[in-house]
Amino acid sequence: MAGILRRAGADAGKRPARRDTRQEPPKKSVKARGRRVQHGATRNPVAREKTVEGGKVAIPSVWLNRLLILLGAAVVLTAGIKAFVTVQSLPVQRISVTGELEHTQAQLVQDIVQPGLVGGFLNADLKQIQRQLEGLPWIYEANVRRKWPNALEIHVVEELPIARWGQDGFLNHEGGVFHSDKEGDWESLPRLQGSGDSARSMVQKYQRLVEILAPFNLAVEQLTEDERGQLEVVLAGGMQLNLGSDRFLERMHRFVEIYRNELSARQADVARVDLRYENGIAVAFKEPTQADPSSVAGI
Repeated sequence: MAGILRRAGADAGKRPARRDTRQEPPKKSVKARGRRVQHGATRNPVAREKTVEGGKVAIPSVWLNRLLILLGAAVVLTAGIKAFVTVQSLPVQRISVTGELEHTQAQLVQDIVQPGLVGGFLNADLKQIQRQLEGLPWIYEANVRRKWPNALEIHVVEELPIARWGQDGFLNHEGGVFHSDKEGDWESLPRLQGSGDSARSMVQKYQRLVEILAPFNLAVEQLTEDERGQLEVVLAGGMQLNLGSDRFLERMHRFVEIYRNELSARQADVARVDLRYENGIAVAFKEPTQADPSSVAGI
C-alpha cells in the first residue's frame, strides 16, 4: 500500500506536459526553396558583380559608336564647308546675253557686269548688276540669274521709244524719260513737250490722241503743253489743233465730228482748228476763200 502511495505521490508531483495546440506553418519543400533562391538571384551580390562586370564590357562599345558617329558627322561637315568655299570662289567663266538688241551691244553688257564678278560665282550681287544694266540709256529691263556651275545669264529688254521728249530725250510706253546719243535714228517719232513732271500724263494724252485719230488716218507729229496747261497738237500735214487746258476728250470728239462731216474733204487746206470755244470751233485755212480768210466761230 505504501508503495502505491509513493508512486502516486511521485506521479502527482509531476505535472503533465502542456501540449501546444498552435499549428506550425508548413515547411517549404526543398524544391520551393530552390525556386526562391532562383527568384532572388538578382539580389545576390555575386550576381550583381557579374552584371556590373557585364555592363563594364558593354559601356565602352556604346560610347565608341557615338564617337564614330560624331567623327563621321564632322568629316561630312568639313567636306561640305570646303565644297561651299570652293564653289563660292569659282569664277564666272561664261556670260550669255539674250534679247532683241538693236541699240545695246552684248559686249558692252558683258564689260559692265565684269567688275561685279570679282568675288566669284556665288558672291556676285545680281541685284546690283541688274541696277547697273537698267541704268544704261537703252535698257528698259534686265533679268540676271546664275546658271550652275559657272555661268551667268542676262536677258535684256530694250527701251521702246514712242516719242521724243523735249530736245534730246525720249519717252517709253510708260512715260519714262531716257536719253541716248543716237537721237538721229528717231527723228520720225512725234515730239512731246511739257514740264519735267508731266511726261507720264503727256504720254497718256498722246496715246488717246492716236486711238481717236487712227480711224481717219491722221497722225500726231507734235503735242505741246505750255506752263498754263494749254494743249496744242500738230498733225501730219501741218494741221494745228488748239485744245485748251480742260475737257480734252470732249473737245477731241467735237473735232472728230466736224472733221468727218466738213473738213475731211479739205484736209490739206486746213491750217488751224480752235476747239476752245464753249459750243463751237473756229477753222483757219491755209489759203483764204473769197473775201473771208477764215471761218467764224460756231461752224
